[in-house]
Amino acid sequence: MLKYELLPQQLLHEGTAIQTDFFEPSKSCDDQDVLRVHTAAYLQELKDLSLDKRAARKLGFPLSEQLLERELHIAQGTIEGCLKAYDHRVAMNIAGGTHHAYTDHGEAFCLLNDQAIAARYLQHHGLAEKILIVDLDVHQGNGTAEIFQNDASVFTFSMHGAGNYPFKKELSDLDIAVPDGSGDDDYLRLLKATLPDLIAQEKPDFIFYLCGVDVLKSDKLGKLSMTLNGCKERDLFALSAFAKARSKNNSFIPIQCSMGGGYSPEIKTIIEAHANTFRMARSIFT
Repeated sequence: MLKYELLPQQLLHEGTAIQTDFFEPSKSCDDQDVLRVHTAAYLQELKDLSLDKRAARKLGFPLSEQLLERELHIAQGTIEGCLKAYDHRVAMNIAGGTHHAYTDHGEAFCLLNDQAIAARYLQHHGLAEKILIVDLDVHQGNGTAEIFQNDASVFTFSMHGAGNYPFKKELSDLDIAVPDGSGDDDYLRLLKATLPDLIAQEKPDFIFYLCGVDVLKSDKLGKLSMTLNGCKERDLFALSAFAKARSKNNSFIPIQCSMGGGYSPEIKTIIEAHANTFRMARSIFT
C-alpha cells in the first residue's frame, strides 16, 4: 500500500523521526515463531499455495509467495520492534495489525497475526508473562480474540464500531461496540472511562497497541465519525496511559504499536492520521 512508502517520508520531512530511528526486519519470521500461534496445516497450505478457493477468497488478496513473504516480514518486524521497546519504551510497525488472522485461517487482508506471534515470542523467551492487547481499530480483532480465548496470560481488549466487519464477532476478554456514527466526544468518553482502570487491573508486563485510523468519518470501510483531531487525542490518551502505568514489579511497560487500518479516499488524510500516532509517541516518550 502506498501509505507504507509515504509515511516514513513524511516523518523524516517534518523531523518527527530521523533516519536512524527506522529499522527493517533482519529476516523473515521463523516457522517456529509462527507455529506458536498458527496451525502447521494452515502454514503449510500458505507455503504450498494450496488453500481451497473459498479460504483463498476470504484473504482479500491473491495468495502468492510474495504475499506470504510480506506477511512473514511484517511479523518479524513486530517481534524485533518488541525487543527494541525494552530499550526505548515504545516501538512502531508502520505495517502490521493483522488482527483478522485466526489460528487456522486468514481473512480480510490478514494472513498471519503479527501481534499474536510477537506476544507468544515474548512469553516463550521469558520476556513477558502477562500481556495486554489494546485494539482500537474500527474493526473487531476477531482473530486475536480467537487465538487467545481461554488464555488468562493474554488479555484482549477490542473497542470497535458496532456495525463494522466482522459481522459475527468473537469474544475478546473485553469488547466495547461503539455505536455507528459516534464522534470524538462519545468515543473518547468510553475510552477514558475504560483504559486506565483496565491497565491497573491487569498490570501487564507488555502492551500491544493496534492504532488503526479507520475510525475517521472519512474512512471508506468504517462507520464511526471521528475527526483527525479526535483520532490524535485518542492516541495521545492511550499512549499517555501506557506511559504512566507500571507492571506488577513497578517497572515501566514496553509498548509495541502496529498501524492497522486506514482507508480514507485521500491518501493525505491517512498519512496525517498515522503520522499523528508517531508524533504523539515522540512527544510522550522523549
